[in-house]
Amino acid sequence: MTKIDAQPSNRLSLSRRYFLGAVVAVGMAGALPISALAQAPAPTQAAGAALNPGIAQAIADHFSSIKTMKGGFLQIGPRGDQMSGSFFIQRPGKMRFNYEPPSRMRVICDGNNVQVLNDQTQTRNMYQLSKTPLSLLLANKIDLSADMVRDVDSKPDLTKITLGNRTVFGDSTITMIFDSKTYDLRQWTVIDPQGKTTDVIINNVKTNVAFDDSVFRIDYTR
Repeated sequence: MTKIDAQPSNRLSLSRRYFLGAVVAVGMAGALPISALAQAPAPTQAAGAALNPGIAQAIADHFSSIKTMKGGFLQIGPRGDQMSGSFFIQRPGKMRFNYEPPSRMRVICDGNNVQVLNDQTQTRNMYQLSKTPLSLLLANKIDLSADMVRDVDSKPDLTKITLGNRTVFGDSTITMIFDSKTYDLRQWTVIDPQGKTTDVIINNVKTNVAFDDSVFRIDYTR
């Protein structure tokens, strides 16, 4: 397998909203600040759909069985603004998101911490991995308890799963869209505490790839 070096050529800028979109992209959740503990919206049931957390767990099992993957993404903000980039995942505990110009961004998780780089404001924020939903989603085994699953709408072609949990997701909800046959993730939507929506569509996904060690390296000296 060819090793991939994902180091960008320039520094990257990042807003909280785009960080939320990035961490959702690794699978099924976003990482708001841990202090955001307002109650998430009440569960809703899609018309004609039976709430079946077992489907959500089956999809989570499929996702956790993939140890390495990379691909591209298109992120559409609440005002229709679009950003794109590439993502890289290596279990357990590692991920990286690179955003393309003009708003080049970088989010890196090295297995211990998550670093968010914002060169525009000259800030580098650090989150302990164990204090974010990424610790769940980047583990070798993903365990979705029933109280996380707000709604399941399964159709022959696509399955939609909405997750929300006060202690894990803050006051946001996440709806993922999967291929009903392959369980592959296609798209997701995040509704933030203000009710604003961010959509992310992934593409050109490849699995069982090898990465250079530098892809998930955080520079703690800076």
